[in-house]
Amino acid sequence: MNLPHYSYFTDDFREYEFYSDGPNGRIKKRVTFTRVQEKPVVYNLALVDVISDSGAISDLTVSDNGDRDIILSTVAYTVRDFSTYHGNHLIHAKGSTSVRTRLYQIAISGLFDEISIDFEVYGIIDNAIYTFQRNVNYEAFLVRKK
Repeated sequence: MNLPHYSYFTDDFREYEFYSDGPNGRIKKRVTFTRVQEKPVVYNLALVDVISDSGAISDLTVSDNGDRDIILSTVAYTVRDFSTYHGNHLIHAKGSTSVRTRLYQIAISGLFDEISIDFEVYGIIDNAIYTFQRNVNYEAFLVRKK
């Protein structure tokens, strides 16, 4: 995978932070991986904005910084890093709203040729898992490092 992305940092390989830079300023982002299932092992991925110095977060903030693809490729790099450190488990991702899930799908579709070099990508519809295909509307996504 060779996509433009932001530099990120982590202390525990479960929580990653980086900054989005754009017309609305410098916005701190956080990617968190939380185990949600044991067999098979599945982690949930959460992408949030850190909205205050106290560490308050929001998964509903619209930062609109014009860098969606760079943010999502940064998330892909954190998935790769997390998987290298914690094992090659399934990672579940879903937007906090249906609009966000749709935006993620558009971005995955646009970056799919590059993403699929390093990752298996699946879509979820009605709790059924399908190999990801462009132009199919999914409710959520699963990825696993190849």
